[in-house]
Amino acid sequence: MPDEAPAPATHDIGGAPRFRCTPVDPDDEAPPDAFGKRVDALRQLLAQRGLMSVDELRRGIEALPETEYHALGYYERWLRSISGLMAEKGVVTPEDLRP
Repeated sequence: MPDEAPAPATHDIGGAPRFRCTPVDPDDEAPPDAFGKRVDALRQLLAQRGLMSVDELRRGIEALPETEYHALGYYERWLRSISGLMAEKGVVTPEDLRP
């Protein structure tokens, strides 16, 4: 019996009918808002200090549960991943991340 292919991860939605996209008009793309700029600045600072890589950021985003992944915005996913990575590495504690 051949091995079964693993189930696709939440982010791996290529070809799924409910996620088929229309072509993107580059003129309609808005620049990041203030929140997105702050999250990207945080990502850059952490990368410059050797505390995280873009691959780790991607891994954290891809590990989000499906409902959370689809409920969060683009930079919210980044921030959730960054927070998890920093807690995983002991840079912050879970208590530090509570509002």
